[in-house]
Amino acid sequence: MIVIEEENDLLKATVYAELTLADFREFEAAVRHELSQAPKIKLLLDLTKMSGYTVDVAWEDIRFTRAHARDFRRIAVVTGSLWVTWLGWLPSAFTDAEIRHFEDAAAATTWLHGP
Repeated sequence: MIVIEEENDLLKATVYAELTLADFREFEAAVRHELSQAPKIKLLLDLTKMSGYTVDVAWEDIRFTRAHARDFRRIAVVTGSLWVTWLGWLPSAFTDAEIRHFEDAAAATTWLHGP
C-alpha cells in the first residue's frame, strides 16, 4: 500500500507492507501531476514500513526512472537499517537529483525545504 501527499513542489510517498504495481502506478500519476505544476519536484520516500515489492514493480521502476531521470530536484529517502543496502540503485536511477538518506521523516522534510 502507498500513501501519497502532494504539496506545492514536494511529493511525499509512504509505502506500507509490499509495494505493488497498482501502488507504483498511483505514484507515477502523482509524479506526473506534480510535474504539471513545476519543472522539477522534490520527493520524500518513506520506506520505513515497506516489507518488499513485487517483481513487476522492479520492471516498471526501470521504465519510470528512464523517463523521469531529470525531473527531480531532491530526493530524501527515509529507511530503517534493513533498507540501507536497497538504496544502492538510487543514485544511478535519478542521476540529476540530489539524494540523501535519513532515518527520520522530519529531518528529511527539513532538508527538502532547504536551499
